[in-house]
Amino acid sequence: MTLYVCRMLLTAATLADIPALETLVNHAYRGDTSRRGWTTEADLLEGTRVDATELRQLLEASNAVILTGRDAHGALVACAYLRAQPPQLYLGMLSVQPTLQAQGVGKQLLQAAEEYARQHHCHSLKITVISDRTELLAWYERHGYHRTGATEPFPTDPRFGVPRKPLVLLVLEKHLS
Repeated sequence: MTLYVCRMLLTAATLADIPALETLVNHAYRGDTSRRGWTTEADLLEGTRVDATELRQLLEASNAVILTGRDAHGALVACAYLRAQPPQLYLGMLSVQPTLQAQGVGKQLLQAAEEYARQHHCHSLKITVISDRTELLAWYERHGYHRTGATEPFPTDPRFGVPRKPLVLLVLEKHLS
């Protein structure tokens, strides 16, 4: 899958992209680098958001892709994990380079995810968001996602970070027309 969206090339990641993906996702969510954007989880979690082992597993999963966004110079600036489970598509790990956040890049990824869902016969998208991330929940709601009332426990595997307090994931969905 290759698309150009507003000067950003969208392609499926390969195993060769793992080091760059690991850097992008961890910089988008954790540590001081993440504080340059608005999606930081640094105050909620210590440690990394993802590691190379997890990225390999995600890339090798059936019916799944990590969609990457690259700038005009080919640099990785955004990504999202998509797993088709018709009639629903799971959307996760939406990450944008902190210095490019709030510039429409995330919205472009959401639009590409919706198109991917349609191409894979999915009629809705599902995402989970940490309940304390009020600004992120509001962002998804502005883009048509709604809270289902369902929750999921936050992963206890330290590869996904060590919570500074108890966390829960809220399930959000968007139905496609």
